[in-house]
Amino acid sequence: MTQLVIHHYAKPTAQAKLGAGILMAIVAITFAIEQSAHWLSAHPMAARGLEASLLAGLATGLGALPILFLRRPLEKLMAPMLGLAGGMMLAASLFSLLVPAVQTVAASTVPGLLGPLTALAFMAGVAAMQQMDRRTAHAHVETIDGSRAMPRVGLVVAAIALHNVPEGLAVGVAAASGADHGMTFGIALQNIPEGWIVASAMLALGAAPWRAAWIALGTGLVEPVGGLFGVIASTLAGGALPLALAAAAGAMLWVVSHELIPASHKPGSEAAGTAGLASGFALMAALAAVF
Repeated sequence: MTQLVIHHYAKPTAQAKLGAGILMAIVAITFAIEQSAHWLSAHPMAARGLEASLLAGLATGLGALPILFLRRPLEKLMAPMLGLAGGMMLAASLFSLLVPAVQTVAASTVPGLLGPLTALAFMAGVAAMQQMDRRTAHAHVETIDGSRAMPRVGLVVAAIALHNVPEGLAVGVAAASGADHGMTFGIALQNIPEGWIVASAMLALGAAPWRAAWIALGTGLVEPVGGLFGVIASTLAGGALPLALAAAAGAMLWVVSHELIPASHKPGSEAAGTAGLASGFALMAALAAVF
């Protein structure tokens, strides 16, 4: 098959078509970038939402850097680190998403209608994450042990992406709607220990330290993808903004309940996991008060 492709594109007419196709792709990409720049300049809050999700995603790469020097974190640190991430996400879903949604509903002219719809949107966010979890083959990083059979790298990356999409969605919605309340900074902070955990999992799967760090950064950059959807939702929502905020909160809560709390509360590590969870929640509460 490879030889057929080489033989095909060796023909002058095929080369001309390939060149034209590449030129058309470059023009299309340039046009898309230009139009996106115009749209973002006309919607500064949307640009802020994308910047916020990008900042939060880059923090994952920053957290992966210790893998170059310290390698895998000690097992006793895993539970509090995962608990810390869970507590911060739980508080962020409350202070930066649910509270602004409830306040917007209360100030609306039809709270009796918008309130139940907001609750349904919250449950829809939970259900969407549940469906994604069922339909996406993945393996959790906290279950990786170098002494046992290793899952495929693709399954681990899929799990990380599944985790990061709702984070980006929530940051994008909150920042673009002006309800950040320290959420971007908090999610970026909790992504730092997550980056170390992710990179250490890649190391256990046989990746070189630099490659493990780059993979962790790449998984963090899934967050701006979720942030883009969040920005679009908050921009188009208008009076239905509480629905977008509540759906993002539901997605975040699912990650905390389904992924982070169970991972941080394995037998023997419950106390450390709870301490991390409480510390993360307290830190985000303080950030919400300051911002």
